[in-house]
Amino acid sequence: MTDITLISGSTLGSAEYVAEHLEELLKKKGFSTVMLHGPDLNEIPDNGLWLVVTSTHGAGDIPDNLQPLFEALEEQKPDLSQVRFGAIGIGSKEYDTFCGAIITVDHLLQDRGAKRIGDLLMIDITQHEIPEDPAEEWLGSWVNLLR
Repeated sequence: MTDITLISGSTLGSAEYVAEHLEELLKKKGFSTVMLHGPDLNEIPDNGLWLVVTSTHGAGDIPDNLQPLFEALEEQKPDLSQVRFGAIGIGSKEYDTFCGAIITVDHLLQDRGAKRIGDLLMIDITQHEIPEDPAEEWLGSWVNLLR
């Protein structure tokens, strides 16, 4: 079955927990997965299916563990036309930069030729104490788009 590369960007761990939860669900559905977080992000493929889960740090910034990857994508401008991806952001609507990181990631990936599958999911932690719940619901419809 399809290989899915999960990429998590997290400062306090919430996005990493969501990505790990989704990885378990994907495996139960028969998908093979690879989880990349931190130093592993240097080994990211330039093709295939990605699922990016990131929180927003500071004033709408990408978390520190994703910064090197996305700085490289901005500077090197690789061709990502062989990448299809899903995108989940976690943030708080109490800030005007709500889910700013995933919006930046979404635009950058599409600018490099990657094609987003499905809608961008932006989880408001003031509405969902357990961000895994809306992510799990979203995953069900996203997986259907892969078939």
